[in-house]
Amino acid sequence: MEYVRAFLVGGLICVIGQILMDRTKLMSGRITVIFVVVGALLTGFGLYQPIVDFGGAGATVPIMGFGYALGKGVMKEVTKEGFFGIFTGGLKATAAGVTAAILFGFLAALFFNPKAKE
Repeated sequence: MEYVRAFLVGGLICVIGQILMDRTKLMSGRITVIFVVVGALLTGFGLYQPIVDFGGAGATVPIMGFGYALGKGVMKEVTKEGFFGIFTGGLKATAAGVTAAILFGFLAALFFNPKAKE
């Protein structure tokens, strides 16, 4: 049942993104930013944690999960370090994921030869 819930939550997030792309003039980069900000805001207001509890990876793997990780990291560091946690919490919480994305992007650029469209 856990897989079904993850599929439903992740699928719903993707459907919302697809509707935004189809029905608005927003480009995919702006929709991505909107999802990250919404994920962080919902985390800040305590509304995203129940979605994560229900949907598991379906809520944490899509781009809203990155906003969730940023918000959760900031909240944790603020309680631990005070004001300066605002600046360090998001970086500490997402450092591994950002590092992996940079590393895999670099490796893909090394091993694959992009071709121009003709």
